[in-house]
Amino acid sequence: MKTKYFDLIDQTFDFPQEEFTLKNNQLHFHGIDLTALIEEYGTPLKFTYLPKISENINRAKGWFADAIKEHNYKGNYNYCYCTKSSHFKHVLDEALKNDIHIETSSAFDINIVENLKMQGKITNDTFIISNGFKRDQYIQNIARLINSGHNNCIPIIDNYEELNLLSEVINKDFQVGIRIASEEEPKFEFYTSRLGIGYKNIIPFYNKEIKDNPQVTLKMLHFFINTGIRDTAYYWNELLKCMKVYVKLKKVCNSLDSLNIGGGFPIKNSLAFDYDYAYMVNEIIGQIKQTCDEADVDVPNIFTEFGSFTVGESGGAIYEVLYQKQQNDREKWNMINSSFITTMPDTWAINKRFVMLAINGWQKEYERVLLGGLTCDSDDYYNSEQHMNGIYLPKYTKEKPLYIGFFNTGAYQETIGGFGGLQHCLIPTPKHILIDRDENGNVITSVFAEQQTSEQLLSILGYDYGINTASERAKMIPNEVAEAIKESY
Repeated sequence: MKTKYFDLIDQTFDFPQEEFTLKNNQLHFHGIDLTALIEEYGTPLKFTYLPKISENINRAKGWFADAIKEHNYKGNYNYCYCTKSSHFKHVLDEALKNDIHIETSSAFDINIVENLKMQGKITNDTFIISNGFKRDQYIQNIARLINSGHNNCIPIIDNYEELNLLSEVINKDFQVGIRIASEEEPKFEFYTSRLGIGYKNIIPFYNKEIKDNPQVTLKMLHFFINTGIRDTAYYWNELLKCMKVYVKLKKVCNSLDSLNIGGGFPIKNSLAFDYDYAYMVNEIIGQIKQTCDEADVDVPNIFTEFGSFTVGESGGAIYEVLYQKQQNDREKWNMINSSFITTMPDTWAINKRFVMLAINGWQKEYERVLLGGLTCDSDDYYNSEQHMNGIYLPKYTKEKPLYIGFFNTGAYQETIGGFGGLQHCLIPTPKHILIDRDENGNVITSVFAEQQTSEQLLSILGYDYGINTASERAKMIPNEVAEAIKESY
């Protein structure tokens, strides 16, 4: 009778998979012994597996190269990384090893770009695609970058005022793009994206503001779908509408030579994940070429902006099950030694699913459980795995610790969770390690950040007495409180 946790995974999914294997009933991730990581660093633990970033970048480049060759497509392909997915230096350093470009979203992104330029990681040949609604500081920073000689910084016009604001502070000729305000899926509460300029208004805007402006050259049309690149009637319909605008605009604007198909690829959120990336790329390139050929215009250079796809599958989190609570005859709660709200906020905010597997105990019988976090918030739980909206894990026993891993958590979770700042119920940010490989393929690990301390959290809250250790503070606080009480009277 197949009642072991291994049997459940084996008969439910195609297992093992490229990144997940089992050795001695212990889970390995990209060949890395996760139990050994736990023994060395403890839990809760966050990690970033850096080689996966380069791997995904080069996978995408390969798909586009194959499609361009198959369709005899005359345009170039440019891979951009969306920094908003993860701004960390180790992520940018790894991504920039692969001859890519950058997409920015706000003012401080430009400061990161300038820092990377000083290090020689970015050059003036690197495209900086500046998206987003641009407030004054963002305008000023873009202008500073362009005025310093970075001619490949291309601000994407999001509203009718931005072009004039940029022209006032940029003291040389510059290139721009225009973002299309795409129509949202029918399930959305609004019809049109708040970002960009409407389909029907783009050519009138070009004729009025750019066509006869000697300082500005229109280079790019930016097309973004909020739900990402998916094989749906909605996506193909929006792409076709975008291409109709492109060919009309191209006929009156010869400088237009690039199309940015923003909106990212999905990433693996289950062992049952199935997405044909190569097919989608081939179809996109084929449809763009067909539309341009029929309109007798040159095909555009293609830009993509992949954020989650670049970094998402590099990240993971490991927790220990501290205790099991039997709350009624059907519900068992496995309590983890951290919080879902603080460490994986997308599970709480948008009910996002991640790949979840036990690290050990695969030889044990399994049971259905709910997972609860440490905060006193009733929403701090996770129950959205693929198994009929339930979670199955090896049976919990007090004698043997049970560890669980969440994978492909590398995009957005740290920034949305407020890395290094305050956390709900003052649950500390876990230790974060970086995993890399040397030229011989040997695993190298290093600590990026230790688990937050009470001193760090109290300092943010204003409880900073200039005392370095918890023990010193414990001795001093009663006297200081007493003196403060005396002064208040």
